[in-house]
Amino acid sequence: MSETTPETLQYRFDGPEQAPVLILGPSLGTTWHMWDRQIPELIKHWRVFRFDLPGHGGAPAHPAGSVAELAERVLATLDAVGVQRFGYAGCSLGGAIGAELALRHPERVASLGLIAASPRFGTADEFRQRGVIVRSNGLDPIARTSPERWFTAGFAAAQPAITDWAVQMVRTTDPGCYIASCEALAAFDIRTELGEVGVPTLVLVGSDDQVTGPAEARTLVAGIPDARLAVVPGASHLAPVEQPAAVTDLLVRHFTSAWLPGFETGQHAIQAAPPKPVLAPTPPPVAPVAEITAAIRQPEAAVRPDPHEVGLKVRREVLGDAHVDQALAAADEFSGDFQEFITRYAWGEIWSRPGLDRRMRSSVTLTALVAGGHFGELAFHTRAALRNGLTAAEIKEILLQAAVYCGVPAANSAFKVAQQVIREETTPQE
Repeated sequence: MSETTPETLQYRFDGPEQAPVLILGPSLGTTWHMWDRQIPELIKHWRVFRFDLPGHGGAPAHPAGSVAELAERVLATLDAVGVQRFGYAGCSLGGAIGAELALRHPERVASLGLIAASPRFGTADEFRQRGVIVRSNGLDPIARTSPERWFTAGFAAAQPAITDWAVQMVRTTDPGCYIASCEALAAFDIRTELGEVGVPTLVLVGSDDQVTGPAEARTLVAGIPDARLAVVPGASHLAPVEQPAAVTDLLVRHFTSAWLPGFETGQHAIQAAPPKPVLAPTPPPVAPVAEITAAIRQPEAAVRPDPHEVGLKVRREVLGDAHVDQALAAADEFSGDFQEFITRYAWGEIWSRPGLDRRMRSSVTLTALVAGGHFGELAFHTRAALRNGLTAAEIKEILLQAAVYCGVPAANSAFKVAQQVIREETTPQE
């Protein structure tokens, strides 16, 4: 097991030291052990590098709030051990990390496997709601329902030991890091960038996956120029656990056919994938090349983003897509300019300033709304406060403080509004 810093990840290697490197990325709530049943076959071809997400599997709890940040930590960890070029396969959040690496650092990724992945995972509201549940109730409600999200019903019933392992994996995850990973998935959206993924890509999905199913897989295949689809029968979201032999075979076939040999000259050539969706016959195994050189980072020009674009993003993150979509849909010629105004200035200029974090801004906003008697807006800003990380106990203290300085009648009304919202938002769904 490795030592880590806030900029790196807990990792392990399996396989011959001189073999080329294949990375396996985990799903949210899992550890590197989700890949255990792939390892015996994969290490015949590669040196396999596995990592744990922050706060997962006993890894240090250094939360990362975006997929881009997780990808940078993967690269920093690889830089520390001298790995430049690699193959990458990831499941769900691990797949998102792989797609991010292929988009931002194409010189590092030789071939890609996206398992139970999507260019956008559900909606931002769904993942932020999950964060509210965890803050209010801990990880137990998420843990108890993880088997039904991850496995088919028949597998879960027939494999109680694996089902219990899945539940315990989630329960032992650091809540703060789990919430940060939810935020990362909430913000992840590469739908408009799929055409820029320039490496051979296998998109693998379980036929019964209800989280990121065949529809999402086909979106990836349609958008990535050199991609092919493999659907694994009788598997749900954690296909590597539920159908290990099938997944292993597909990974071996993909990663041994995605490169041409270049060991003599040190050069690498990418072989075109066969036509979609049929997988090509397996050629003689040829492993990808792992170079031991320093990574080349390209500086990025600093450009101030459009306040309206920033404001719309922040407004959606804080208030939720459903609320913002409703407000924008209701705008007409009379009110449209006002929607433009609050998006650009309230959200793009003020809420996006670095001087206060969102927890503090929510605290100030709640107090101001109580003082002004704006109880309609207090309801959706209470939801926003929960999304921004305030707990129900902290919201109670804010309203008690407001009672002193804004008046008891105002606080009385505020408590009624906030109590209803908190009940709705923090009750786990069975």
